Amino acid sequence: MDLDEFLTLADGLLRIPSTADRPAELAKALDHVLGAVGPGFTVERFESGGKPSALVYRGATRPEFRVLFNAHLDVVPGAPELFEPRREGSRLHARGAQDMKLSALVLALVFRDVPTPFPVGLQLVTDEEVGGRDGTRHQLDQGVSTRFAVIGEHSALRLVTESKGLVNARIDAVGRAAHGAYPWLGDNALVKLVRALGAVLDAYPQATSEAWRTTVNVARVETSNTAVNQIPADASAWLDIRFPPEDADFARRDADEVARHLSDLCGLPVAVRSVEPPHRADPDSVDVAALRAAARAQGYSGDLLRKHGAADSRFFYQRGVDAVIFGVGGDGQHGPDEYADLDTVLPYYRALSAYLRSLPDA
Repeated sequence: MDLDEFLTLADGLLRIPSTADRPAELAKALDHVLGAVGPGFTVERFESGGKPSALVYRGATRPEFRVLFNAHLDVVPGAPELFEPRREGSRLHARGAQDMKLSALVLALVFRDVPTPFPVGLQLVTDEEVGGRDGTRHQLDQGVSTRFAVIGEHSALRLVTESKGLVNARIDAVGRAAHGAYPWLGDNALVKLVRALGAVLDAYPQATSEAWRTTVNVARVETSNTAVNQIPADASAWLDIRFPPEDADFARRDADEVARHLSDLCGLPVAVRSVEPPHRADPDSVDVAALRAAARAQGYSGDLLRKHGAADSRFFYQRGVDAVIFGVGGDGQHGPDEYADLDTVLPYYRALSAYLRSLPDA
């Protein structure tokens, strides 16, 4: 890969404000990367919920892929100046530089440059930052299949083989309003809610340091009561729950089952808006071993990591497909100083290329 060509492509991609509220810019970012791949490939285009995506492969008929490269081209919103890339030594600063436009370009160029005796696909989506349901999940629902997936989220050439699932839940408490001077005449919904939250947090204590276990964030508490001298008749709390694949209270359970579990725990009605599954890939698989060896050959550790946040890897896990996160280095994700480490770009390209070449002809 020519680094000057890559940096020119990266500069153009980073200048596109491809946020969820700008459908034309999402399409522009998608076309930019497809242009980098060039002609000679089949391009299937998809759209769901106003979010475009594409699947690129060799041949006229979509196969089951041996390996699928997955990349998202959308970014979180940012000030206009964050879409003006600037370089400071080996750091390339811009919105999306680390998360994950540079990794996306490398995946596209490796796909373009490395022919294989087995089918490899390039999956480009534009909705990961808003949930991934209209990109990766939509394509999988449309029959796209693979034996293994490499997702180019930032990792500094380490491999994320596990990530937590996500539950969004609301606890509702109902009481009876009364004058605050006569509490025996009312039934305080906020007090009920506080007791319920205490039961949840007793079961899932607040983490004071990094811990690979289920955690609960009490994100919001509300009541319609605005008077100090009135007993609240209603109260609600919103919970952000993150759980590892090993937690049987949440893993492989649907929203109704999770709601019953939480309601039994806290003694109040619970509504679960969504249950997003966790993700786990076999750390001893042929693909994980090959990627680790390729990263180590470039002077990187290839260490296995766990991720507390959610990613599109969960959609592959739901379908019994191993997926790993493997990308360039950098820091400042979603922040004003986000940057990609350019020193990791060529090693990343070489490691991905070596990984593909090392796989048996299957």
